[in-house]
Amino acid sequence: NQNVSVFFGNSLLYATVSCVGVLVISAPAAYVLSRWNFVGSKTLRIALVIAMSVPAIMIIMPLYSLAVQWGIKGRILLIALYIMLQVPYTTVYLLDFFSTLSRSYEEAAYLDGCSATGTFWKIMLPLVQPAVITVTIFNFLSVWNEFFMALIFTTSDTMTPVGVGLLQIVNAMKYSGNYGGMFAAVIIVFLPTFLLYIFMAEKIIAGVTGG
Repeated sequence: NQNVSVFFGNSLLYATVSCVGVLVISAPAAYVLSRWNFVGSKTLRIALVIAMSVPAIMIIMPLYSLAVQWGIKGRILLIALYIMLQVPYTTVYLLDFFSTLSRSYEEAAYLDGCSATGTFWKIMLPLVQPAVITVTIFNFLSVWNEFFMALIFTTSDTMTPVGVGLLQIVNAMKYSGNYGGMFAAVIIVFLPTFLLYIFMAEKIIAGVTGG
Protein backbone atom coordinates (compact mmCIF):
# COMPACT_ATOMS: atom_id res chain seq x y z
CA ASN A 1 0.00 0.00 0.00
CA GLN A 2 2.93 2.35 0.66
CA ASN A 3 4.73 1.58 -2.64
CA VAL A 4 7.77 0.08 -0.89
CA SER A 5 8.49 -2.03 -3.98
CA VAL A 6 8.73 1.15 -6.09
CA PHE A 7 11.12 2.78 -3.61
CA PHE A 8 13.17 -0.41 -3.43
CA GLY A 9 13.39 -0.73 -7.22
CA ASN A 10 14.40 2.92 -7.61
CA SER A 11 17.21 2.64 -5.05
CA LEU A 12 18.39 -0.62 -6.61
CA LEU A 13 18.51 1.08 -10.01
CA TYR A 14 20.33 4.16 -8.69
CA ALA A 15 22.88 2.16 -6.71
CA THR A 16 23.62 -0.41 -9.43
CA VAL A 17 23.95 2.02 -12.34
CA SER A 18 25.94 4.48 -10.23
CA CYS A 19 28.40 1.81 -9.08
CA VAL A 20 29.02 0.67 -12.65
CA GLY A 21 29.39 4.25 -13.89
CA VAL A 22 31.79 5.18 -11.10
CA LEU A 23 33.94 2.12 -11.76
CA VAL A 24 34.08 2.79 -15.51
CA ILE A 25 35.33 6.34 -14.83
CA SER A 26 37.46 5.90 -11.71
CA ALA A 27 39.33 2.67 -12.43
CA PRO A 28 40.99 3.87 -15.67
CA ALA A 29 41.62 7.29 -14.10
CA ALA A 30 43.29 5.75 -11.05
CA TYR A 31 45.39 3.47 -13.25
CA VAL A 32 46.63 6.33 -15.43
CA LEU A 33 47.39 8.60 -12.45
CA SER A 34 49.29 5.82 -10.69
CA ARG A 35 51.43 4.77 -13.68
CA TRP A 36 52.21 7.92 -15.63
CA ASN A 37 53.41 11.40 -14.70
CA PHE A 38 52.13 14.07 -17.07
CA VAL A 39 51.48 17.79 -16.94
CA GLY A 40 48.79 18.41 -14.35
CA SER A 41 48.76 14.89 -12.89
CA LYS A 42 49.82 16.06 -9.43
CA THR A 43 47.28 18.89 -9.55
CA LEU A 44 44.59 16.40 -10.52
CA ARG A 45 45.44 14.16 -7.56
CA ILE A 46 45.24 17.12 -5.19
CA ALA A 47 41.95 18.20 -6.75
CA LEU A 48 40.47 14.75 -6.18
CA VAL A 49 41.47 14.81 -2.50
CA ILE A 50 40.00 18.31 -2.11
CA ALA A 51 36.79 17.17 -3.81
CA MET A 52 36.53 14.35 -1.27
CA SER A 53 36.61 16.85 1.59
CA VAL A 54 33.72 18.98 0.30
CA PRO A 55 30.41 17.97 1.98
CA ALA A 56 27.64 17.33 -0.51
CA ILE A 57 25.29 19.59 1.41
CA MET A 58 27.53 22.59 0.57
CA ILE A 59 27.06 22.17 -3.18
CA ILE A 60 23.35 21.35 -3.26
CA MET A 61 22.24 24.84 -4.29
CA PRO A 62 24.76 25.25 -7.17
CA LEU A 63 23.88 21.76 -8.42
CA TYR A 64 20.17 22.52 -8.25
CA SER A 65 20.68 25.79 -10.12
CA LEU A 66 22.69 24.08 -12.87
CA ALA A 67 20.13 21.29 -13.19
CA VAL A 68 17.36 23.85 -13.69
CA GLN A 69 19.40 25.85 -16.21
CA TRP A 70 20.33 22.78 -18.25
CA GLY A 71 16.88 21.22 -18.00
CA ILE A 72 18.16 17.96 -16.51
CA LYS A 73 15.71 16.09 -14.28
CA GLY A 74 14.39 12.68 -13.37
CA ARG A 75 16.38 9.53 -12.70
CA ILE A 76 19.19 10.60 -15.05
CA LEU A 77 19.92 13.61 -12.86
CA LEU A 78 20.12 11.60 -9.64
CA ILE A 79 22.32 8.92 -11.21
CA ALA A 80 24.66 11.55 -12.67
CA LEU A 81 24.94 13.29 -9.29
CA TYR A 82 25.66 10.04 -7.46
CA ILE A 83 28.35 9.13 -9.97
CA MET A 84 30.05 12.53 -9.78
CA LEU A 85 30.01 12.55 -5.98
CA GLN A 86 31.58 9.08 -5.72
CA VAL A 87 34.28 9.47 -8.40
CA PRO A 88 36.85 11.38 -6.27
CA TYR A 89 36.76 8.90 -3.38
CA THR A 90 36.81 5.85 -5.64
CA THR A 91 39.68 7.16 -7.76
CA VAL A 92 41.85 8.00 -4.75
CA TYR A 93 41.04 4.65 -3.15
CA LEU A 94 42.02 2.64 -6.24
CA LEU A 95 45.05 4.81 -7.00
CA ASP A 96 47.01 3.41 -4.06
CA PHE A 97 46.25 -0.17 -5.04
CA PHE A 98 47.40 0.33 -8.63
CA SER A 99 50.58 1.99 -7.34
CA THR A 100 51.59 -1.21 -5.52
CA LEU A 101 51.41 -3.39 -8.65
CA SER A 102 54.68 -4.34 -10.32
CA ARG A 103 55.36 -2.89 -13.76
CA SER A 104 56.61 -6.30 -14.89
CA TYR A 105 53.00 -7.30 -15.61
CA GLU A 106 52.67 -4.49 -18.12
CA GLU A 107 56.06 -5.25 -19.66
CA ALA A 108 55.14 -8.90 -20.13
CA ALA A 109 51.80 -7.95 -21.67
CA TYR A 110 53.52 -5.48 -24.01
CA LEU A 111 55.96 -8.17 -25.18
CA ASP A 112 53.01 -10.45 -25.90
CA GLY A 113 51.45 -7.75 -28.09
CA CYS A 114 48.73 -6.59 -25.73
CA SER A 115 47.64 -2.97 -26.04
CA ALA A 116 47.65 -0.57 -23.08
CA THR A 117 43.85 -0.73 -22.92
CA GLY A 118 43.85 -4.51 -23.08
CA THR A 119 46.51 -4.69 -20.38
CA PHE A 120 44.39 -2.60 -18.07
CA TRP A 121 41.12 -4.49 -18.52
CA LYS A 122 42.53 -8.02 -18.81
CA ILE A 123 45.46 -7.93 -16.37
CA MET A 124 45.73 -4.91 -14.10
CA LEU A 125 42.08 -4.47 -13.12
CA PRO A 126 41.61 -8.13 -12.09
CA LEU A 127 44.72 -7.83 -9.88
CA VAL A 128 42.99 -5.17 -7.75
CA GLN A 129 39.75 -7.13 -7.53
CA PRO A 130 39.55 -6.99 -3.68
CA ALA A 131 39.82 -3.19 -3.80
CA VAL A 132 37.26 -2.94 -6.60
CA ILE A 133 34.77 -5.11 -4.71
CA THR A 134 35.31 -3.21 -1.47
CA VAL A 135 34.93 0.26 -2.94
CA THR A 136 31.92 -0.86 -5.00
CA ILE A 137 30.21 -2.10 -1.85
CA PHE A 138 30.96 1.19 -0.10
CA ASN A 139 29.58 3.11 -3.06
CA PHE A 140 26.49 0.91 -3.20
CA LEU A 141 25.77 1.49 0.49
CA SER A 142 26.43 5.20 0.15
CA VAL A 143 23.94 5.58 -2.69
CA TRP A 144 21.43 3.21 -1.08
CA ASN A 145 21.45 5.15 2.21
CA GLU A 146 21.65 8.64 0.66
CA PHE A 147 18.78 10.85 1.77
CA PHE A 148 19.26 14.60 1.51
CA MET A 149 20.07 14.85 -2.20
CA ALA A 150 17.27 12.46 -3.07
CA LEU A 151 14.89 14.57 -1.01
CA ILE A 152 15.87 17.71 -2.96
CA PHE A 153 15.96 16.30 -6.49
CA THR A 154 13.12 13.74 -6.58
CA THR A 155 10.05 15.26 -8.17
CA SER A 156 7.58 12.37 -8.03
CA ASP A 157 6.81 9.16 -6.12
CA THR A 158 7.78 7.10 -9.15
CA MET A 159 11.46 8.10 -8.78
CA THR A 160 11.64 8.22 -4.96
CA PRO A 161 14.36 6.02 -3.37
CA VAL A 162 14.05 4.12 -0.11
CA GLY A 163 15.39 6.86 2.18
CA VAL A 164 12.80 9.42 1.17
CA GLY A 165 10.19 6.68 0.82
CA LEU A 166 10.69 5.65 4.45
CA LEU A 167 10.18 9.26 5.53
CA GLN A 168 6.85 9.28 3.71
CA ILE A 169 5.88 5.99 5.36
CA VAL A 170 6.80 7.29 8.82
CA ASN A 171 4.71 10.42 8.21
CA ALA A 172 1.80 8.25 7.09
CA MET A 173 2.05 6.18 10.27
CA LYS A 174 1.19 9.27 12.32
CA TYR A 175 -2.34 9.02 10.97
CA SER A 176 -2.82 5.31 10.29
CA GLY A 177 -0.93 3.82 13.26
CA ASN A 178 0.18 0.87 11.12
CA TYR A 179 3.51 0.37 12.85
CA GLY A 180 3.70 -3.25 11.74
CA GLY A 181 3.75 -2.09 8.13
CA MET A 182 6.35 0.56 8.91
CA PHE A 183 8.76 -1.90 10.54
CA ALA A 184 8.20 -4.36 7.69
CA ALA A 185 9.27 -1.59 5.30
CA VAL A 186 12.34 -0.91 7.45
CA ILE A 187 13.37 -4.58 7.26
CA ILE A 188 12.89 -4.65 3.47
CA VAL A 189 15.04 -1.54 3.07
CA PHE A 190 17.72 -2.84 5.44
CA LEU A 191 17.91 -6.32 3.87
CA PRO A 192 20.25 -5.58 0.90
CA THR A 193 22.95 -4.00 3.07
CA PHE A 194 22.70 -6.88 5.54
CA LEU A 195 23.04 -9.51 2.82
CA LEU A 196 25.94 -7.63 1.23
CA TYR A 197 27.89 -7.73 4.45
CA ILE A 198 27.04 -11.37 5.21
CA PHE A 199 28.23 -12.65 1.84
CA MET A 200 31.00 -10.12 1.12
CA ALA A 201 32.52 -9.62 4.60
CA GLU A 202 35.81 -11.30 3.70
CA LYS A 203 36.19 -9.20 0.54
CA ILE A 204 35.43 -6.02 2.46
CA ILE A 205 38.00 -6.81 5.16
CA ALA A 206 40.62 -7.80 2.56
CA GLY A 207 40.09 -4.59 0.64
CA VAL A 208 40.20 -2.35 3.70
CA THR A 209 43.30 -3.95 5.24
CA GLY A 210 45.02 -4.08 1.86
CA GLY A 211 44.56 -0.32 1.46
